[in-house]
Amino acid sequence: MTDAHAQIKDTVTSNDVVLFMKGTSSMPQCGFSSKVAGVLNYMGVDYKDINVLADDGIRQGIKDYSDWPTIPQLYVKGEFVGGCDIITEMTLSGELDTLLEENGVAFDKDAANKIREHNS
Repeated sequence: MTDAHAQIKDTVTSNDVVLFMKGTSSMPQCGFSSKVAGVLNYMGVDYKDINVLADDGIRQGIKDYSDWPTIPQLYVKGEFVGGCDIITEMTLSGELDTLLEENGVAFDKDAANKIREHNS
């Protein structure tokens, strides 16, 4: 196991929710990362943000770890959930709410409902 792989595994297993993204939760550096961070921030999800632009090993390592070619990547309780399109679909369908609830992750249900109302 490479150092990056070990670091990624440790990060996703020791935090309930992790977002590997370009930039940070307060300063995303790409539209896709901004969209996912915006959803999580608005819903009040407590998550760890990992800026892949700060470490090339992590940037490539996360793609290898998940066998997923793009960033951002969201993990809940150590499991890869998906990227921007999947998280957007899950948010709008309510599946993200269910996933968070089933894993004991606190979030603002009213905020999630507002996102769906705004996008219906």
